[in-house]
Amino acid sequence: MSQRPHVDALVILERAGRVLLAERLDTGYADGLLNLPSGKVEHDESVVAAAIREAREEVGVDLDPHALRIVHTMHYRTPEGAPRVGFFFATARWAGTPRNAEPHKCAGLSWHDPHHLPTTVVHYNALGIGHYLRGEPASAHGW
Repeated sequence: MSQRPHVDALVILERAGRVLLAERLDTGYADGLLNLPSGKVEHDESVVAAAIREAREEVGVDLDPHALRIVHTMHYRTPEGAPRVGFFFATARWAGTPRNAEPHKCAGLSWHDPHHLPTTVVHYNALGIGHYLRGEPASAHGW
């Protein structure tokens, strides 16, 4: 029996050579690890709309869809075997100041050098950032 992949929208917010990461808290998945503002694409929602929604919900910023660049697409299988397809978007433009808009799911926000990420970044996210930095448009992991 095949399993349909979850489709994720992940946002790389860039400022002064750094990227914004959030520390997961009490979500039941990767708690204590850092991840990009991101989430699953909902039914009848475009991946761009999902990226905009997730950035607003998680870090309180409004993104212009025309400022989003799709920088990587990844077909990924989690260590548990669940398939995912992630669309990584990057932007250095947004309205508002990034803040922890979900304190019940996030312990805090921090800016990091994308070339020297902490070892506590969710593996899927770290892989996507690395591919983006190398200019690689697509990848597959875990197959």
